[in-house]
Amino acid sequence: MVDQLKKKAIRAWTMYDWANSAFATTIMGAVLPNYFSAFIAGENSLTLWGYTVAIGSLIAAAISPVLGAIADFRGSKKVFMGVFAALGIIATALMFFIRTPGDWLLACVLYILGTIGFAGSLVFYDALLPHVAEPDEMDMVSSRGYAMGYIGGGLLLLINVAMIFAGPNLLPNMDSADATALMMRLSLASVAVWWAVFSIPIFRDVKEPARKMEAGEEQLNVLIVGFSRFFKALKEIRKFKDLFIFLLAFFVYANGIGTIITMAVAFGSDLGFSSTILIGTLLLVQFVAAPFAILFGKLPQKLGIKNTIYLSLGIYSLVAIVGFFMTKEWHFLLLGFGVATVQGGSQALSRSLIGKMMPKSKSAEFYGFFSVSEKFNTVIGPAVFSLINQLTDNSRLAIFSLVVFFLAGIAILRKVDIERGIAVAKEEDAKMVPVE
Repeated sequence: MVDQLKKKAIRAWTMYDWANSAFATTIMGAVLPNYFSAFIAGENSLTLWGYTVAIGSLIAAAISPVLGAIADFRGSKKVFMGVFAALGIIATALMFFIRTPGDWLLACVLYILGTIGFAGSLVFYDALLPHVAEPDEMDMVSSRGYAMGYIGGGLLLLINVAMIFAGPNLLPNMDSADATALMMRLSLASVAVWWAVFSIPIFRDVKEPARKMEAGEEQLNVLIVGFSRFFKALKEIRKFKDLFIFLLAFFVYANGIGTIITMAVAFGSDLGFSSTILIGTLLLVQFVAAPFAILFGKLPQKLGIKNTIYLSLGIYSLVAIVGFFMTKEWHFLLLGFGVATVQGGSQALSRSLIGKMMPKSKSAEFYGFFSVSEKFNTVIGPAVFSLINQLTDNSRLAIFSLVVFFLAGIAILRKVDIERGIAVAKEEDAKMVPVE
């Protein structure tokens, strides 16, 4: 019976990847950037979109660690997750009302709010991973979550693309451009419905982890505990040396990954590639990435987790280099396939590796720090991309600059001692006191 409940909880946990990934594909990756460029912001869309992405991610990253510490203390990871998911879902639903060029500010604000909800919910979702999976299961469970995300996000994107292309035929009495725009707006709204419906299993089938606290915290105000844990963790960086070196490594190489994810469509559009090839490539990435995410979940058993991450970052570097020389649409498809082979694996293994080196009793707090590293990958990366593009008027140089992030990340990751990090986490957990 216990095994069945555990399997049910793992399935429910992975389903949230299926649910929220629709935001990543349709809102962040494909339809909204395309709609923003074609109907809302015009020729200033590339730079404006890059800065909008950066602002949303910056806010989400800034609030994550303290909120994570509060959620651990209160034993309310699922409550916080639900609040942020609701924010993201409501903001996404309201995107249907972005209609005219005069709505560019509304589009930016709703995207920022949606990003805060999306990113904030993932802090607490990730924090549940060490509680639903044993340490030797985490690589596979995390990878399975990413695979589910690629399939779910890709499936809704496929439906949305079919709606958009069929729009002029479905609405023959409407101007072709207006019909396409309407279908894009309906596609944006569909993400809210998808996200809400498929979030139900995790709130129903995954239990809130047992609450633990340090001695002396029992009578303290929740905000005091939240901030005190945050600043204490900063002071104890030496104690969690390997964990924080990994967070630094992830912070660096994730900037390259995040920029590719969020700016790929805008980059391809800047090179004059058609919407068909851009959205088609994103669909390719979604469905190719799913089986490769599962494969990367198994590779650490043979190569070791660090070597597997090195492999993924090496492939990313090649993608950025080849992107500089890209001239034809089929090149974009080829590079999309390259990204698909490593995108899910690199992120899934990073998520599981930090889960192994953090105290389980402080999982939301430390995944909050992970979120800072993760969400800054769509702050610094896109901002640098946009700045280089703005200064040089050459998006090829912007994409080539990402190589620096990948190579520097590899260099820092080499300094991480995983076994030592796991041992320190276990020692910290042993000090915590269970609370009824």
